[in-house]
Amino acid sequence: MDMDEKDVIESTEEESFAELFEKSNSESTRLRPGSKVEGKVLKIGADWVFLDIGKKGEGVMERKELLDSEGNLTVAEGDTITAWFVGNIRSEMRFTTKMTGGAAANAQLEEAYRSGIPVEGYVVKEIKGGFEVKVGGSRAFCPFSQISLRRAENPAEFVGKNLLFRVAEYGERGRNIVLSHRQILEEEQRAKREALKETLKEGMTVSGTVTRLADFGAFVDLNGVDGLIPISEVGWTRVKHVRDVLSVGDQVSVVIKKIDWESGKISLSLKDTLADPWSTVAEQFPEGSYHTGTVARLAAFGAFVTLASGIDGLLHISKLGKGKRINHPSDVLKEGDTVEVKIDGVDRESRRLSLALAEVSRAAEEEAKSVASFRQQTTSDSKESMGSFGDLLKAKMEEKG
Repeated sequence: MDMDEKDVIESTEEESFAELFEKSNSESTRLRPGSKVEGKVLKIGADWVFLDIGKKGEGVMERKELLDSEGNLTVAEGDTITAWFVGNIRSEMRFTTKMTGGAAANAQLEEAYRSGIPVEGYVVKEIKGGFEVKVGGSRAFCPFSQISLRRAENPAEFVGKNLLFRVAEYGERGRNIVLSHRQILEEEQRAKREALKETLKEGMTVSGTVTRLADFGAFVDLNGVDGLIPISEVGWTRVKHVRDVLSVGDQVSVVIKKIDWESGKISLSLKDTLADPWSTVAEQFPEGSYHTGTVARLAAFGAFVTLASGIDGLLHISKLGKGKRINHPSDVLKEGDTVEVKIDGVDRESRRLSLALAEVSRAAEEEAKSVASFRQQTTSDSKESMGSFGDLLKAKMEEKG
């Protein structure tokens, strides 16, 4: 082989190696700093964790990122984790779950701002308009509106905590840093919502935790997404205040009534998981029976009386005056009064009970009994009188004969 042939072969080998090197790195170059990936933990070493990130190849991250506050690993080999691409460092694809600052804190924060990589910060104290947060060696600011998904009812609960943040603003070479924890929570919520789209269906009964109470209902966390129990679906009885039935932190089973993923609204029912009291109303409250109840509310046309949980009947205004005309039920009753009533009518289909005052009904019954007794006695006396007169007439006729 002469020198010219050797030069050609070496030149070809160099070109092939360059092509192979470029090809081997082509996948990694598709990742830009800040790219989010799902990686499988291949091996956990003394200082490094090796990740399989699918077609993009393999990457590494520092082991200490996956330790909890007590120094215990939070993952195991085979687990899948979410990470962000930092860049190619010493021919390795380097990933992180968060940036924590350090000697190059400002440079890292600026990179995190440009790339959208989360940063870990310590909430130092509450200040005007928000919180002072320490990120590495830098002082940053998180507005109240960016610390949680909803308005912070108790800001003090965040002080002293380590949280993940997005760098929303980075200026003046690190002297003006604005953070958002809310963006992290919103991203987590979106991911959970996407996963739940495959599993949550209307009509299902699911478990959740009551997270917030409002005048119009209760919000329930369904493993990452919130649903609302309207006040009308809290129970079979009429509920004035949700707090009378539910408390924050309660574990509840609810039925999914309606899902609107576009608006992010899920309507729930606690009532549908409870036994329907009207299913046995005819047996419990037969027509003509007497019961004691509590005046639940007054309306212009009458008074609603609660006889049992979920069972209300109506005392019409025409039956409240004991024969006299009244202008309003409040003339004779007030909410909370205990009254004895008679079941005048049962309409199970319409879920209605018609009531009458027991006192009036009993008086009417006694009067009816007295009239019936008088009529019976009159008839008996009449028959007896007729019998006596007939006997006398018969005796007279016999004498004449």
